[in-house]
Amino acid sequence: MRTSPSSQRRPNLTDLALSAIRKRIVEGDLRFGEAVSESSLAADLNMSKTPVREALLQLKREGLVNIQPQRGSFVFSMDADQVHQICEFRRTLEREALTQTMGLAWGQLVDRQERCVAEMGMAIRQGDLQAYRRLDADFHQNFLEFCGNAFMVEAYRHITFRLQALRTRLSVRPENNIRTLAEHERIVEAIIARDLIEAVTRLTDHIEGMRDLYVETVASGIQSEFG
Repeated sequence: MRTSPSSQRRPNLTDLALSAIRKRIVEGDLRFGEAVSESSLAADLNMSKTPVREALLQLKREGLVNIQPQRGSFVFSMDADQVHQICEFRRTLEREALTQTMGLAWGQLVDRQERCVAEMGMAIRQGDLQAYRRLDADFHQNFLEFCGNAFMVEAYRHITFRLQALRTRLSVRPENNIRTLAEHERIVEAIIARDLIEAVTRLTDHIEGMRDLYVETVASGIQSEFG
């Protein structure tokens, strides 16, 4: 029996608050370590504090918000060691997912990634940073989508939004976007050639290069919010 459009679940206020607050964190409107006021958010979103409070609890589970008793809620922040750890975890998952996908769904992966890098190039030419960040995230998510392992997908989902928040802070520099696009293109070239070793090597180099940029940003204080 098909579900009618009218019977499908509609977003409730908590869903709307969750989406709105998450977007502000990921896109940098709320800075790393910034205090988050339930009252202010509720007023901005034209709703009561209850759905905002529930949304913040979900964002805590996603790693985007730290809730400290007697002090309040704060946007997450990361030091250099934490950046190393999340990138190591990401590298492990993505390399294994790429390996699995090359055997299970090579053609689907090629189609998806060729289209993705083409759209990334267009986003750069149009100066659409928001689209570029979304496509960058999609590129890496595609490895997990076809890997055939639901547990790996679930593990990756746990860090996805924090990676997007880090990506946002780097994509404001045009040279970083040009560099990452070229690296994505080289990964796709190796995938098309069915050269698994080269594809994994290029993916590893890309992730480790981004890790180094994240750490450099943290250490140098280029973005004051990292301090």
